[in-house]
Amino acid sequence: MSKKLKVTAIGNSTGVILPRELLEKLRVSRGDELMVHETPDGILLSPFDAEFARQMDVAEKIMREDRDLLRKLAQ
Repeated sequence: MSKKLKVTAIGNSTGVILPRELLEKLRVSRGDELMVHETPDGILLSPFDAEFARQMDVAEKIMREDRDLLRKLAQ
């Protein structure tokens, strides 16, 4: 699906209005949160998953704290 969207003023902010069909494909509705991922091919929008975000925070903390051990295990 390709869709041209317009960047517009929303109150004192700037935003993009997502059409209903795109919201349905994302399985989100008004008030939900989205994650914005920068990829080599462009920008990816996905629904925000609080549990996944928490798990990623824990994984990043472990990788930071145990960097040396993880490098040895990778050899």
